[in-house]
Amino acid sequence: MEKTKLIDRVNEALAEEFEIEISTLVPDANIKETLDIDSLGLVDMVALVESLFGIKIQAHEMTGILTFENLYDYICNNIK
Repeated sequence: MEKTKLIDRVNEALAEEFEIEISTLVPDANIKETLDIDSLGLVDMVALVESLFGIKIQAHEMTGILTFENLYDYICNNIK
């Protein structure tokens, strides 16, 4: 999948799920702060991404996924 299409798909899903404007989802923004979520919200976000792309994100890998750019890169590197 082309990265720009992947980003669009992620952003659309997150904006809908967390009821925020897509324009707030910028690559260098902190995920937890932008989505205004706690650790349980983060679990919901991971489940959404996993179901969208058919990937599995391990808990220990989430420590390196702080920004949306980190998330996009992770998905790009792990999608089949």
